[in-house]
Amino acid sequence: MNQQLRIITRDQHTVSRKAISPNALRVLYRLHEAGHSAFLVGGAVRDLIAGIQPKDFDVATDATPEQVRALFRNCRLIGRRFRLAHVVFGREIIEVATFRASSDDGSGDREVHDDGRVLRDNVYGSIEEDAVRRDFTANALYYNIADFSIHDYIGGFDDVIGRRMRMIGDAETRYREDPVRMLRAVRLSSKLGFTIADDTAAPIASLASLLLQAAPARLFDECLKLFLSGHAVASFEGLERHGLLAVLFPETAKALASNRSGALRRMVIAGLAGTDARVAADEPVSPAFLFAVLLWPAYCRSLAQLEGQGMHAAEAQRRAADRVTLHLTQVVALPRRFSLPMQEIWLLQPRFAQRKRTGRFIAHPRFRAAFDFLKLRERASPNHAGDVAYWTDLYSGMPHPPESQDDDEGGEEQPRSPRRRRRRS
Repeated sequence: MNQQLRIITRDQHTVSRKAISPNALRVLYRLHEAGHSAFLVGGAVRDLIAGIQPKDFDVATDATPEQVRALFRNCRLIGRRFRLAHVVFGREIIEVATFRASSDDGSGDREVHDDGRVLRDNVYGSIEEDAVRRDFTANALYYNIADFSIHDYIGGFDDVIGRRMRMIGDAETRYREDPVRMLRAVRLSSKLGFTIADDTAAPIASLASLLLQAAPARLFDECLKLFLSGHAVASFEGLERHGLLAVLFPETAKALASNRSGALRRMVIAGLAGTDARVAADEPVSPAFLFAVLLWPAYCRSLAQLEGQGMHAAEAQRRAADRVTLHLTQVVALPRRFSLPMQEIWLLQPRFAQRKRTGRFIAHPRFRAAFDFLKLRERASPNHAGDVAYWTDLYSGMPHPPESQDDDEGGEEQPRSPRRRRRRS
């Protein structure tokens, strides 16, 4: 891939300092004044060129993490796999990374697994090497605080303008280094409305199983980014299209494939569309509710199998919920604070058809989440219209409907968990 520097001067691009976090500018200027090269890099530059306001701002510099810490009292060093400096301004964190080399002469701190996965990479180098080491061309753009130009070593500027996600280097090799890059390709293309270049997309289906090498906790974080960033429907369809859904959610993929009516898929898409709408309106979304939607087809399939074996309905429901949760956690580490309310949402669904002890049921701490879920099911299938109408009239007719008792981890009313600082955009 071409590695000839192209400098896009200030009059040739639309990135303005007015759109950059004042705290990021403070970090950039202080590094520059101390004699270091300092660039805004990655997703922030990409988004600004694409006309999107970034949420996070990352900095790349020739200063080592220790040198960065010496310049900022509000700095802490983090990470073992990738050593980084975090400069903390209240709730905002500016991530500062030292330029990394693409290879190690033996004097640095780099470890690669036999299968090609990079286990640790703390070998520092030049900005040219740093650009090659990044994943996609769109993420390898550097905004220079010295003259407000953009430095492009890989052709990323044209790819952003052309709305393409293109891997730097050989795509198969880069996916083997870090299989999660396949999820990032889908997530970023969904978020930005970019297409994935043919040579970048081609290896994904055959390498999808490599995701199982990633830590389940990391895949949980990636799932939150995929589905709680306002582009859940597009992300889900991208996972399906590139063969990744069958690895992340194998039981759901099997259930959707065997559901001839398509009702289960309509329900999932409707749920994800609702999630996107809530994110767009800056309303909270519970991971418990999200995973209840994503795994509902798997639960229905498992429940049908157990009941087909003659198991009592209530026991089959509990067994199916446990089975689906167990299968998921082997791939994606869904914490119990989300898996338990997810199961309750499923297990409460039969109670809506019983229509007894209504006051006690409405007072249940998961009632509102379960009722939202029932309404979602009704949107995909008219079979539940009568139950939705009955409980809507009953609930709305109460003089003082009880408030949810589990807003910390319940249904869609849960306040959004504090957003984790991502490592790369």
